[in-house]
Amino acid sequence: MTYNFDKIIDRHHTYSTQWDYVQDRFGQNDILPFSISDTDFPTSNEIIEAIKQRMRHPIFGYTRWNHAAYKQSIKTWFERDKRVTVQTDWIAYSPSVVYTIGKFLHFVSEPGDSVAIFSPMYDAFFNTICANNRQIAPINIASAEEHYQIDWDALAIVLAQKKTTTLLLTNPHNPTGHLFSYKELARIVSLCQKNHVFIISDDIHRDIIVGDQPYTPITTITTKNVVLCCANTKTFNTPGLIGAYVLIPDSKLRDRYLTALKKEDALSSASIFGIESVIHGYNESADYVKELNQYLRQNYQILTKFLKTELPEIYFVKPEATYLAWLNVSKLNMSSQQLQNKLVNVGKVGIMPGNTYGASDHIRMNIGCPKGKLIEGLNRMKVALHS
Repeated sequence: MTYNFDKIIDRHHTYSTQWDYVQDRFGQNDILPFSISDTDFPTSNEIIEAIKQRMRHPIFGYTRWNHAAYKQSIKTWFERDKRVTVQTDWIAYSPSVVYTIGKFLHFVSEPGDSVAIFSPMYDAFFNTICANNRQIAPINIASAEEHYQIDWDALAIVLAQKKTTTLLLTNPHNPTGHLFSYKELARIVSLCQKNHVFIISDDIHRDIIVGDQPYTPITTITTKNVVLCCANTKTFNTPGLIGAYVLIPDSKLRDRYLTALKKEDALSSASIFGIESVIHGYNESADYVKELNQYLRQNYQILTKFLKTELPEIYFVKPEATYLAWLNVSKLNMSSQQLQNKLVNVGKVGIMPGNTYGASDHIRMNIGCPKGKLIEGLNRMKVALHS
């Protein structure tokens, strides 16, 4: 193993959202956090060396993203899967995935339109849809213990409604960890095309695969009425370097996006360190991802064993993807507020309440951390629930 993911690195005093500002989420500073979706792991050696090399140049001027080195690295990363083809012309920079989603909601829908989502859902999606004066049309997706069952009848009904103009997909799904299969994506595409519904797919967790099923980008199935939003930031733990990208197969829609990015929002100049992290991460750091996913599988084994032996009232099945454990706490027979009170005030552990994502009978625990931290957090959870 090249990487020592067991090493605990103190992230305090780095302006870390998860650590230095834990009070914002949990009301106290003395909390061990398992909350926001970054990891407690260092990024890849190749990215660190690339940034060090770039920092030796003392000028950090405006930076162009629209060049072969950047776009080819993304194309090559996707096309490691021989089923996948990505045209470099499709690729455009974005300051963030959520920014991209907001832009395309404006492009393909009108205020008051409905946006179909699979619920529970990443909370930023709720905020973005509502802030853009669109309506949320939820379709239930079950958790891993229920084999991620999708309510296909409800999906068909929602997509057939005149006001539904967009489906906002996240693949892999946050928070359940479901990795949509080729067959599921094909069925979703068929329903959307039948009803002229545009698909926005957020695939930012695409590389964090802990099951046996491979990731399939939706652009493998269709290049019509679809965009795929992505970034390398979950993969290499680099959200602080800033930057994402989007695959836009439709040339007219791509031109409209680039006009908004540059002329309307003046955001087309990229972070030089974000650009370097994409190029060197995708070109040189495949081994990092392989070792990371192996380590995360071990963490899931620890979590599963602990819950079965120490907290059997919490039901959990390992997800197919992401480092976000979706824990079923319905048998605890307490409200979400009561559970959070015990976790925070007794156990001093910060785990996201499920009602943040639309499911009060679950909690979401980020296990992207050294084993020592994970075990400490689980012991704190045990203390909280047995108090």
